[in-house]
Amino acid sequence: MDDALARILADAADGRFPPPDGATTVVRQPSARDAGVLAFTAHSVVFTDEDPDWVRSVLAGTPGDALAATMNPYFLGALMARGGRHMNTVDLLTVAPALPGGPGIALREIEDPEHPRVARAMKYRDEVRVWAADGGVVILGRGVAGRWETAIEVAEESRGRRLGERLARAARHLVPDAVVWAQQSPGNARSVRTFQAAGYRPVGAEALFVRG
Repeated sequence: MDDALARILADAADGRFPPPDGATTVVRQPSARDAGVLAFTAHSVVFTDEDPDWVRSVLAGTPGDALAATMNPYFLGALMARGGRHMNTVDLLTVAPALPGGPGIALREIEDPEHPRVARAMKYRDEVRVWAADGGVVILGRGVAGRWETAIEVAEESRGRRLGERLARAARHLVPDAVVWAQQSPGNARSVRTFQAAGYRPVGAEALFVRG
């Protein structure tokens, strides 16, 4: 595994970001599964096994604001076509420090590969673990560059009781690492608010490319 991206992510989790110089850093994919783009403030990171010179040539020809070029559909489309991949959305990338002690909500660990949220997590993550609460689930797994990521699901009938916030905070107690990461679609304002209320802070945007 190329650990260049892992180092960049670890620094970002600690509040040390790439310089806001308008540049783009191109690094190797950390694994065959994971390719994509990270956008920080005025600095982007492209993680791909494609030729870096080709990446930079496409960026140079991308129309619009140069600072936003790596998240421009023109560039993202070219990179996906080149690698035969697709993507779901550009996510808000957030991170939170682990918390000591047990979660403040009753949970039971389960194995439910048929659950839609679990099935989706297993496409993007390794070492997936799932805990159920009354009305929801919290998922942990190792995603991009081996980072621990979480996702939650709240049943429709259980919404409005801040269950999502408690599940997102529970992941901070359950994670076997110093930090836990989470992605939210920016348009899903409810999810964004939930994770920020649970102590997750935004660090950038992420476009993750999926094989097949």
